[in-house]
Parts: sequence; structure tokens; C-alpha cells
Amino acid sequence: MVALFLLALIEMERTPIGVFDSGYGGLTVLSAIRAQLPQYDFIYFGDNARAPYGNRSFDVVYEFTLEAVKFLFEQGCPLVILACNTASAKALRTIQQKDLPALSSSNRVLGVIRPSTEVLGELTHSKHVGILGTQGTINSNSYPIELAKFAPDIEVHQHACPMWVPLIENQQYEHPAGKQFILEDVQQLLSTNEQIDTILLACTHYPVLQEQLQQLVGPNIQIVPQGPIVAEKLAVYLDAHPEMEQRLSKNGEVGFFTSETPVVFNQKASHFFGQKVEAEHHSF
Repeated sequence: MVALFLLALIEMERTPIGVFDSGYGGLTVLSAIRAQLPQYDFIYFGDNARAPYGNRSFDVVYEFTLEAVKFLFEQGCPLVILACNTASAKALRTIQQKDLPALSSSNRVLGVIRPSTEVLGELTHSKHVGILGTQGTINSNSYPIELAKFAPDIEVHQHACPMWVPLIENQQYEHPAGKQFILEDVQQLLSTNEQIDTILLACTHYPVLQEQLQQLVGPNIQIVPQGPIVAEKLAVYLDAHPEMEQRLSKNGEVGFFTSETPVVFNQKASHFFGQKVEAEHHSF
């Protein structure tokens, strides 16, 4: 099915939106984008064989992310969304400023951090926001830096959750030991300030835990996933950039690539995407 889709892309010169993540979490973003913009074509690439990116150095994350962007450009994608907070934090700016002019001056690469920080100020009433993310995202301080531009009056409280991605990908988050890890991380974040009323899930894997997290924090704290935010901001971006919007093909098709064994990817990806997934293999 994927091969037929890619053959059709070549024959009909389709130009999909590329969506990239180091693992499976970006599928939650892709699902939200397709719900908002179902008419467009998409290609998803998960670098699952080299995941997680969270504890890798800036240089390695940049190298891996650039390879993924180049690959998606080669598949005909004029617009690529880095549906990965670690890649957005550690690689996006360098790719935009250093590499994109040489690769293609008309193509674009967007991330998930800026769209999220643009709306957080509208969501919090107490002006105290919690950020849960990977070690790499938290260490980058990308969220406090970006939030200072859009909502300088907000106080940001961050906490890294290095065990959450493996717990989610191995579906251990509902087991007693997994629940304990999650509980302890949430308690550590909330202990930093009792006025936190909004928690952003700053890793695209974490929406799988949204219901569980909401039960832990209670009704007075809102848990905010990134997928719907990124989808809405992408729609706004395309409205504001008709030169890009007109380049994108609109057949409602989606294809998948993974650096992992496709059989393994397909089984896990369906859990994140909410429907059957059939991927092709690509490695660097």
C-alpha cells in the first residue's frame, strides 16, 4: 500500500507535508493535523531505530534531524514539521538558518515549540505553567526562552521525565511500576510551585498519558497536548503563506517510513495513530 502511494506521488507529482519524529510520538501530532487538514497529503518518517533522542547531544540530534529533513525533501515534501520537541529544541534553528538556504530556499521546516509557547499565555490564569518533557528538551531551556518572548509574565516550572518515552513505547505505563514512575514525576513538578494551573506535555509521546495525568492532577489543572495546537497553528501558517499552500498536493493520502523494522513499527504505530499503519523501511 505504501509503495503504491509513493509510486502515485511520483506519477502525479504530489507534494506532501512531511512529518518527522525520532519515535512514535509524532504520530499523535500527525493525527491531529490530519483531523484539522484532511485534504492534504502527508509522509511520516520515524527514526525509530535511533530513538530516543532525548539524552543525545545537540550535535548528534542535529545530524540525525538534518538527515531526516533531507530525506523528506527527497520524497517531494516542500514543508516539513519536526513533530519532536528534542529535534525542535536542538536542531531546528540551525537547520533553518544554516542548512535550508543551501538545500532549498523555497522549502520550509517548522517545529512544535513556538506554536505551543504562543498559546500557553492564553491558557493559564495563575501565570504559572508546568512543562513535562525529555531531558534534552528541558536542558535546552527552549520553553522558558520562547515563552519569555510571547508571555514574559509567565513563570515556567520544568521537569524532565526520562522514563516516560520507554514506558509508553513498551506500553508499560499502566503497570504498577510504570504508574509509580509517572506519579513521582508529576509530584516533583507540582512540588516546585502550588500555583501551577497548566501543564504542557512537551513531548509528542505524552498525549498517550493524558487521561492518566488528568486523574493524577485533578480538575483544577489542565493537561495540554501539543497535537491540536500544532494543527491549528499549521492551518494559520498555510493561510498566511499561500505560496506554500498552493505547492501542497491535496488528495488526503498518507504514507509512512521508519528506520525500524516495518513489522515492529506498524504494530506500535497503530497504537499512537489510532488506525492501521503500513510503513516502508528507510535507514541512513
